[in-house]
Amino acid sequence: MQGTPYSNFGYAILSAQRNRAPHMPALAYCGRERLTYAELDGRVNRTANALLAAGVRPGERVATLLDSTLSVAEIYLAQTKIGSVLCALNPYWPLDTFEQIVTRIEATTFVYDAKFDGVIDQLRPTLQHIRTWIRTGGAPDSNDAVDLDQLTTDASETEPPLGAGGDDLLALFFTSGTTGLPKAVQYTHASGIAISQGLWADVPVLRQAALGTGPIIWGVGFIAVAAPALAAGITLVLEDNFGPEQFLKTVPRERITHISVTPSFFVELLSAADHEVVDLSSLRVAMLGGEPLLASLQDRISRRLPSLELYGYYGQTEAPYSVIGRRDDGSVPDGVVGWARFGGAVRVVDSTGAPVIDTVGEIQISGPHVSAGYYGQPDATNEALRDGWFVGGDIGSLDEHGRLTVLGRRTDAIERGGVLTLPAQIEDVASRVDGVAEAGAVGLPVQDSDPQILLVLAPKQGCELDREEIADRLAVALAPASRPDHIVVVDSLPHANDGSGGKGKLLRRVLVEQFGHLADFSVVKG
Repeated sequence: MQGTPYSNFGYAILSAQRNRAPHMPALAYCGRERLTYAELDGRVNRTANALLAAGVRPGERVATLLDSTLSVAEIYLAQTKIGSVLCALNPYWPLDTFEQIVTRIEATTFVYDAKFDGVIDQLRPTLQHIRTWIRTGGAPDSNDAVDLDQLTTDASETEPPLGAGGDDLLALFFTSGTTGLPKAVQYTHASGIAISQGLWADVPVLRQAALGTGPIIWGVGFIAVAAPALAAGITLVLEDNFGPEQFLKTVPRERITHISVTPSFFVELLSAADHEVVDLSSLRVAMLGGEPLLASLQDRISRRLPSLELYGYYGQTEAPYSVIGRRDDGSVPDGVVGWARFGGAVRVVDSTGAPVIDTVGEIQISGPHVSAGYYGQPDATNEALRDGWFVGGDIGSLDEHGRLTVLGRRTDAIERGGVLTLPAQIEDVASRVDGVAEAGAVGLPVQDSDPQILLVLAPKQGCELDREEIADRLAVALAPASRPDHIVVVDSLPHANDGSGGKGKLLRRVLVEQFGHLADFSVVKG
């Protein structure tokens, strides 16, 4: 490692706060454990020294599969200090994905929680390149795995040798894999620090604040949600389940001020009556991203929580929080996300690669927070990183004030009769209809013809939806080429499991799989 210790992610995020305010609250876990910055740093140092004692070395890729959010925070931070490359595995992957991913990234050590003993028993025969298995979270098992808990008990709290920093590789986080095997996104210590510390240049953070989150931190949420709380010197409130039911318990108990969730989380929260009797007055800032924040949902949130500052953001696993804007105070018009994050840039280009204003085109982003590409996939890296700009496959427009409107994935766009329709345009109109909790629109491919538009609706609790009435409303609000050909009412829409306990991103591909057969019949709107 070269340079100052502050170029090391773990030191810059955690040890710096230990030095500044050792006795301030750093972390609260499930209402059972509370740690100051000095205590958390000491525990992380013990874990780091235990990993070194187990043979983990700087630069080594370490596949890591953990259960509790407290273990995630401690072990991830420990790895960043000693300079091993954290490879944050998604506990919701199927077995064959684990096998393919761990093989592709060429990991040589595997750290896992006892909860996953069954998974590991099946993986070990297929992962011959793993030289060291390290287990935590339970009594020693009968195999030859190193007992991390025992090593940690015996380890020192002194700062371990910092094994990496700056442009050294920090971690591999993985894409959702909705169109194939998840890609391993590379982050350096420098880019990880830029994400964690830079967020608060665009979003207000208060002293005595508390940021609440759940298991999403096993992914890029570690550097985009958990680490920013520690970098700001506030309290990180961790739950092993942060779905709406647990959210309603944790917010008043911990007086949470900040959250970062998908808009779908609020769809679920506000669709039931449970929230109405809960004191949520401590909430001050909500950062909403991962999918479009529809104006209709924003109105519902503001009515329930009028003192809550709403910040919409746009980003991807490869570049979190790339564009940010406050939504509840009129700073940006409906549908607009905001401006490029402080220190970064965003542009929209046409088919020739030339930047354009007020014209729909390809969104490109740049800045110190952008990933270093995909591990072991040079072609994919070259496609995504072009002349210092990240290209993620989304389309949108940039106005003369530098404000970005995200229209959606190019692959989701529906083109009929030369007119381009984005699903969010249809979903926003449908979501304003009384009784609609959530809407999902997709294009259904039709051989030798334009696609047909499917709209799938989920009603609010206790409500019934009239398809003909909804079709009439949409006919008034939408251009003919954007009107749905098929309207289906279901109990709930499919979402990705993001580990939070609440709804993850809407899975449009599942809607196509479930209802694609409708395109084989004659079209009857409504």
